[in-house]
Amino acid sequence: MTAFRKLCCALFVAGAIAPPAAPSPPPRVFDLPQLKGTDTFSAERGYGFDLGTQPSATAPQPCYFSVAVPEGNYRVTVTFGDAQAGSETTLRAENRQLLLEHLATAPGQFATRTFIVNVRTPRLAPPPKNAPGGSAVALNPREAGALRWDDKLTLEFDGAAPRVRSVGVEPAEVPTIFLAGDSTVTDQPYEPTASWGQMLPRFFKPAVAVANHAESGETLKSFIAELRLAKILSLIKPGDYLFIQFGHNDEKRNWPQTYVEARTTYQAYLRAYIAEARLRGATPVLVTPMQRRTFDAHGRITNTHGDYPAAVREVAAETHVALIDLDRMSTAFYEALGPARAPLAFNNQGKDPTHHDNYGAYELAQCVVQGIRDARLPLAAFIADDFTGFDPAHPDSPDTFALPASLAHGSEALRGN
Repeated sequence: MTAFRKLCCALFVAGAIAPPAAPSPPPRVFDLPQLKGTDTFSAERGYGFDLGTQPSATAPQPCYFSVAVPEGNYRVTVTFGDAQAGSETTLRAENRQLLLEHLATAPGQFATRTFIVNVRTPRLAPPPKNAPGGSAVALNPREAGALRWDDKLTLEFDGAAPRVRSVGVEPAEVPTIFLAGDSTVTDQPYEPTASWGQMLPRFFKPAVAVANHAESGETLKSFIAELRLAKILSLIKPGDYLFIQFGHNDEKRNWPQTYVEARTTYQAYLRAYIAEARLRGATPVLVTPMQRRTFDAHGRITNTHGDYPAAVREVAAETHVALIDLDRMSTAFYEALGPARAPLAFNNQGKDPTHHDNYGAYELAQCVVQGIRDARLPLAAFIADDFTGFDPAHPDSPDTFALPASLAHGSEALRGN
């Protein structure tokens, strides 16, 4: 054995030279037209059409397709189109996370696109004996059966004529954007409600994942008590991001267990979230809560959040954390529409002045993406090429906005309302 080889062997044994990485497993590829209607998802099969849906060759219709996978980020490669007919497809993942809208192909034409989808479960590593904590996130009844908290990756194909040739799934090592927040951020499971967090993946290249841990009714305190923050901290790593947007529920004095005062406890909890992210090498980002739709007699939005947005700005400046000011951007957005048309951005045909519909959520997601760019976060390198910028004072017209509705519809009241 040469001296060089002896040195290499010694370094290998000592751990100075890492062993060669195991080759990545090939992607699992599913030829959807070859699957039968009876190929429905089950834990035993590990893949299949899901939630009582299946495609039709003669009359294309929306459907779900699921693949059993461990918790993590996945690169999903989808080939759209059909040899004999044209197609028009919108793609969502998990609980209505928008990935792509209105992709059209002509007969005999195929188009392949790649996306990143985050999959997670409520499970946590059990704490040591006699130590505080828990082994799972404390989900609420509304989250029972939620696609974002299960052991499978679920895709939803919608649109005027959804036709899909194949789906490939493989693990992906990419930066992750973790979202911590309330009902205005969460992946709302049912039409017609939507939040900006579930629109965010559409505006990124397939080089970053969005893990939306926000949930309706949450506050800075409850997010900790229910181990939601613990779940994020168990997964977050250097190079990741933690976006933090709370306020709508934290400001409620009639919720004494979770109420926090704007310039004392509210700010203290924000600092704690920031410190936890930084401790793990991740980048925290503060987001002010968007305003509610409350116009005065002069067509201006009134501030219903008191000192809370200013308190977020102060913490961002004090801790040198990037700030996305949805408070001001949403105000500009609503005022641009005006009192008569602003309801078109809100849930329940505008009867809900707090939560949004698909149009409002889509526009607010663009506000967040523009905020990422304005803050010059490294994350801006992953923004989708077709995002050319967004001015909330000149939003897209609600008259021309069209997003096919999801298959998931519901009328249950939102937590926190």
